[in-house]
Amino acid sequence: MDEHYNALFRELLTYMMGDPRTIGACTHLLFMAKNLERIGDHATNIAETVHYEITGDEILGDRPRAMPTAEDESPTPNLSTDTH
Repeated sequence: MDEHYNALFRELLTYMMGDPRTIGACTHLLFMAKNLERIGDHATNIAETVHYEITGDEILGDRPRAMPTAEDESPTPNLSTDTH
């Protein structure tokens, strides 16, 4: 899920930079994609709980993650309106 979200984030960011008229629609799509990514995280939590309930073995350690999300890698834009 993380890899799909990262790819979509980058693609939508490219569209928004290329045509500012797409910012509204792309922002909505980004929110939807982020929520789907969170659903994947919740599904993983449920699977780990079910695994524990059935086997009695806790899954130790961090979950493997392919990469940080695109949000984590993107620099924060400077939104300051101060001109001096």
